[in-house]
Amino acid sequence: MNLLKTTALLAALALPASAADLENMTDAERAAFRAEVRAYLLENPEVILEAVQNMRERDAQEAEKQDQVLLSQLSKEIFEDGVSFVGGNPDGDITIVEFLDYRCGYCKRAHTEVAQLLKDDGNIRWVVKEFPILGPDSDFASKVAIATLNHYGDDAYYRLHNALMEFKGPVNDKTIERIAKDADVDLDPIRELINSAAVSEHITRMHTLGQQLNVTGTPAFVIENTILRGYLPLADMKDIVAEVRANAG
Repeated sequence: MNLLKTTALLAALALPASAADLENMTDAERAAFRAEVRAYLLENPEVILEAVQNMRERDAQEAEKQDQVLLSQLSKEIFEDGVSFVGGNPDGDITIVEFLDYRCGYCKRAHTEVAQLLKDDGNIRWVVKEFPILGPDSDFASKVAIATLNHYGDDAYYRLHNALMEFKGPVNDKTIERIAKDADVDLDPIRELINSAAVSEHITRMHTLGQQLNVTGTPAFVIENTILRGYLPLADMKDIVAEVRANAG
């Protein structure tokens, strides 16, 4: 409907002022006007493409403005929440925040590329937001990861995180033993913690933040002042990091 209104308006600009007075038209005048609009669009189809492009550009600009407001309002929760894992270089000049789900195929693909980025660029701070949205296995995997982080600390969490990302089967009570063993994480001391209120509250907090940022799928990234909702290839991540640094300089 918006596109039809836009194209009709553009066509109306080419008509006499009296012909564009839609509210005061008779049925016959309205029918004639519609015929003229149709004829105009058939003769000038590029008008529709121009209108669509213009609308997309305005929508993108408005979305970017809204993202900047969100980033400003939620900056501390995004970058310095005090509970999320921080990897890479904690003192890096660029921070990449990643919302992820251990059962997400694109997250597994991004995992390899983010690791490569951190290896290639030693000045990136990486923050992980546990964001399970793909069912019970996802939720369970994140709970084990968070419990590991809370009890054992960063090194054990990172090992388990990698093992979970590299594991190709379901994550449940049966398989988690093997995954944890591969990561050299002893589950016995954290079994009660896995299903604790503190771990559940951590996930709820990440879900709330994701909803506020309009994150509806994984992976999603915040790279300094840019929100990227979806998978991002390594080359694109490097380009954005370079652009952020150039603008900061």
